[in-house]
Amino acid sequence: MKDIESIRPTPEAVERELERVAFDASGLICGIAQQYDTGEVLMVAWLNRDALKETLLLGRVCYWSRSRGALWRKGETSGQVQRLVEARLDCDGDAVLLLVDQTGVACHTGRRSCFYRRFGQEGLETISDPLVTPETLYGG
Repeated sequence: MKDIESIRPTPEAVERELERVAFDASGLICGIAQQYDTGEVLMVAWLNRDALKETLLLGRVCYWSRSRGALWRKGETSGQVQRLVEARLDCDGDAVLLLVDQTGVACHTGRRSCFYRRFGQEGLETISDPLVTPETLYGG
């Protein structure tokens, strides 16, 4: 990966500051992944306490998969890794902005961003095509 200066808190700081996070009734917080150097919004996913802690300590973005009920380390099957550059907590403590360096595509559809549709005059319009097929990403 590129040599990007990243802010990594100490384990003590992470434990202390996780108390400020307003996890919802399911123990989750919304995470917005944004490419650190271009500002492109890549995706939205959920993090539980363990996922946020791991992300902050290790610098590789980890989410909570609601469908699998397990930690989901971005790129563990697809190779499309998100390296954390900086994490920011919003004013209410109920959303986290993850400034990342995205390897390849962020979306499971093979697109760079999950936000590839816009509301147009006639309804939803696709504004970007896949860069890689999901079969290539996930092996079938």
